[in-house]
Amino acid sequence: MRYAGIVLAGGSARRLSGVDKPALSVGGKPLLTRAIHALSGAGRVVAVGPRRPGFDVVWTREPVPGTGPVAALAAGLAFVPDDVGTVVVLAADLPGVRRSTVDRLVAAVGDGDGAVLVDAGGSRQWLLGAWRVAALRAALPEQVENAALRRVLGGLSVTEVPAERGESDDIDTPEDLERHR
Repeated sequence: MRYAGIVLAGGSARRLSGVDKPALSVGGKPLLTRAIHALSGAGRVVAVGPRRPGFDVVWTREPVPGTGPVAALAAGLAFVPDDVGTVVVLAADLPGVRRSTVDRLVAAVGDGDGAVLVDAGGSRQWLLGAWRVAALRAALPEQVENAALRRVLGGLSVTEVPAERGESDDIDTPEDLERHR
């Protein structure tokens, strides 16, 4: 199945003193590199955030940077070709995301609107999912700035995919980073 990928690589990283999270290295590899490698099967990868050299992706920014993941998602969707039916959406702070993660999510979309990884506690990881492009575009509110991602995606038909160990981990705090170094 042909799919595209969107990596949300902006954000303010307030709990990490404003550091450039996608540039943080885990296991000798920047987090952004890990996300892009996980999307190696995608026909096109769009990164939403400040342009960083060395990546063969389409770069874009939301019209008002810092207005949240829904605004970033909308900006990325604008660069997904019309003939692509599925898009994988990943945050750029996921040290455990792999190509096999993406493959499982894409396969799980089935007849629904999308598939999201579910962590060991049963929580849906909204920034780690595969979606039908048409369903995402239809779900976007007119005002995307500062919209709640859970509210925007929560009404869609979602298949839950259990996370394998470490797949749904993200880096939000210095302690998270230390745990994955």
